[in-house]
Amino acid sequence: MSSSSMLNRHVSVTLLVVVAMLLFFIQGVLSLNQTNAYLQHICVNSDGTYKSDSSYESNVKHLLEFMSSPLDYGFTSGTSSSDIYAKFQCRGDVSESKCRSCLTTAFSAIRRRCPNNKGRIIWYDNCVLDLSSIYTYDKVDYKHSFYVYNAKDVSGNTKSFNKNTKALLYKLKEKATRKEQEQYTKDYMYATGEESLGTMKLYAMVQCTQDLSIKNCSVCLDWLMGKLPRCCNGKQGGRVYNPNCNFRYELYPFVKT
Repeated sequence: MSSSSMLNRHVSVTLLVVVAMLLFFIQGVLSLNQTNAYLQHICVNSDGTYKSDSSYESNVKHLLEFMSSPLDYGFTSGTSSSDIYAKFQCRGDVSESKCRSCLTTAFSAIRRRCPNNKGRIIWYDNCVLDLSSIYTYDKVDYKHSFYVYNAKDVSGNTKSFNKNTKALLYKLKEKATRKEQEQYTKDYMYATGEESLGTMKLYAMVQCTQDLSIKNCSVCLDWLMGKLPRCCNGKQGGRVYNPNCNFRYELYPFVKT
């Protein structure tokens, strides 16, 4: 073999290694939800509407600007004299700067998606924004929920996988609702964990918005987990959300620990 052929082969192998490393890095970044994807929104028509030429929307904007400064533990809420109630929660592993960015993104998007609605909720990977004309602090919302799941099915015993998934989620629920938690931290009513299932590893997370009491956080998560396995039967990943709490499981790491 000529020296030029050997050189070309060496260069080709090196490029393949570099490409493989880049793909691995990109997959890792995406699996940890650095993209902050939009998930869902709901326009709550029962909360009423406001006129486009009124000061209502500017009052909402001013309230959210005021709320955006104390985001060091990932949750903020506020109210104004115009019957505006706002709650905003970031996922427990999200940094303060990304949390604030998510609030800006969420408000901009919900203004477009629900123009003139007083009640509106929007979810992203990193946060949830809940705007209402009704006081809902420490109240579990049973009306508005949704779920998403991985299109791929798990290989092997589906019933066993569902059982193990539910067991891990309930273990995390107990961790997230323990009474000795320290309030005003990002970990408050938030828990993550993992479990080995043969050759697979299951990763999961549960969280409640920090306006809920420990008791109502437990009630909310119990209600959502009651949707298992109907929501995502035998799927490689699944998540269920309402405005107050959520859970998620995957076969890859998706939160920072």
